[in-house]
Amino acid sequence: MPDRFLRRILAFFLLISVILIAVAVNAVRNISRTVATSDWVNHTHEAILEGQALHASLHMGDAALRTYLLIGEARDQAAAREAFAEMLEHLEVLRALLKDDAAASPEIAELAKLTTVRSEFATSLMQRRGAPGETPASLVAADIASGSTAEITRRLDRIKSQQMTLLAERDTASYLQAQTTRWTVWAGVILDFLLLAGVAWLIKDDLEARRRVVKTLESANRDLDAKVRERTAELVASNDQLSIENLERRWANQALEHQHRYDELIINSINDLVLVLTKVLNISRLNPAVFERTGFSASELINKPLASLVELAEDPGASRVAHALRTGHELRATGRVQCKSGGARPVKVAVYPLRDGDKVVGGVVTLELLTDDRNRTTGTTAP
Repeated sequence: MPDRFLRRILAFFLLISVILIAVAVNAVRNISRTVATSDWVNHTHEAILEGQALHASLHMGDAALRTYLLIGEARDQAAAREAFAEMLEHLEVLRALLKDDAAASPEIAELAKLTTVRSEFATSLMQRRGAPGETPASLVAADIASGSTAEITRRLDRIKSQQMTLLAERDTASYLQAQTTRWTVWAGVILDFLLLAGVAWLIKDDLEARRRVVKTLESANRDLDAKVRERTAELVASNDQLSIENLERRWANQALEHQHRYDELIINSINDLVLVLTKVLNISRLNPAVFERTGFSASELINKPLASLVELAEDPGASRVAHALRTGHELRATGRVQCKSGGARPVKVAVYPLRDGDKVVGGVVTLELLTDDRNRTTGTTAP
């Protein structure tokens, strides 16, 4: 009977563990998808901004060109050439951003032709100014009659409309992913509570069965020899139970030690800089990557405030980090990490609240160094 009882208990706990693992795996996958969605949204916004910049350069070039055709100032000619050159640069950036977008590729190809034609036509108009038989009014009229600016504007509007549609679709997908994660977690929690209730019922039923057995034995064995034998059996059972508990406790301690060692190995093997914070934003632990990348040793940073090493963009006092830990929300930002040799390096900062039950007892900060190549790709400038 005890063996069957233990098998049932172990089966219940095994099922609970399987459900927890499934919920955790699903949550991690959805979080990864959410991060990928965020990166895609940022990429789409960059494409929209480049299209707007191209449009602005086009209008600036048109204005400078027509002013030059009417007045003939050299600075207007230089401004027109510079604006059209910037327009072509924005086009190249936009083409690079949308190179993997099959829907936008035809529009980009047509836009490249139109901008090239527009730039060459503007150059020809500037060369024709002052030629015999050409008047400023006729050149301006010829420029207006070309209609290339309106066609470029229409192409840019189509590209922007496509990107806005994609943003809406990805926003819907992100919402559905969040809903799936939420319902998965809640379903797992409810199932685990039901299974724990089943375990409690089994324990209660087993205890009641044991009580009935004890009462039967007490009523059936009144004499001294029976009591001695019963006491001896109870002592043996108690000793066995104590031995099992001591063995389980020793195994549990070994498992905790192994888990702590594995956690430390995992943190130390991460290439990104990892910092563990207290509730007052002091550094309590760091991985070797911090010393390798900044030159600061653990003794120089332990119990020092986070702001002495990391400065978030537009947040020198780390108030956003404090707010994230106080509210229990994750924080992602950019900033700079100080180096012992002097200067600072740009990093992507991620702050994760560290919980003990329902309380936030600190936080974990990861710092991802940004390279110059990556800065140029995303259109940012390293400090």
